[in-house]
Amino acid sequence: MLHQLPAAFWTVPYVGSRFPGSSEVADLPGLERGANCQLFAYEVLRHFGLAVPALRSSELWADTQSTARVPVAQPLDLMLFNATDDAYGAHVGVMVGEGRVLHLCAEAGRPAVWGMTEFATRRRYRVLIGIKRVLGTAQDTVGCP
Repeated sequence: MLHQLPAAFWTVPYVGSRFPGSSEVADLPGLERGANCQLFAYEVLRHFGLAVPALRSSELWADTQSTARVPVAQPLDLMLFNATDDAYGAHVGVMVGEGRVLHLCAEAGRPAVWGMTEFATRRRYRVLIGIKRVLGTAQDTVGCP
């Protein structure tokens, strides 16, 4: 899966103010000007044909229309991490398989792939809040207002 991502994905800088639903993203969509973890994760999923609404992490965790909570991660599932079990402000990454997660964080500055133990050893990401699976594809939203 990782080899299917265009090279441009690997050079996206972390920019915390570029999150889903922000005016910066509405004015200039895409990843060229950087992204936060959620925007990056959602764009990765869009590249693979999955439709993700512009939800912040706590909204994503509560959502039941576009995503579902699942007990075991599969590639392209969204992983939510935080210092506590609170989904507000949670870090979002994309499961790529074999216990590895593709994500964009301020610490790394650019996209990185970490194993689950690498998240667990960092206070900011030590709690896996849970796993969300996107239910719809981009094709499902074509023609929708």
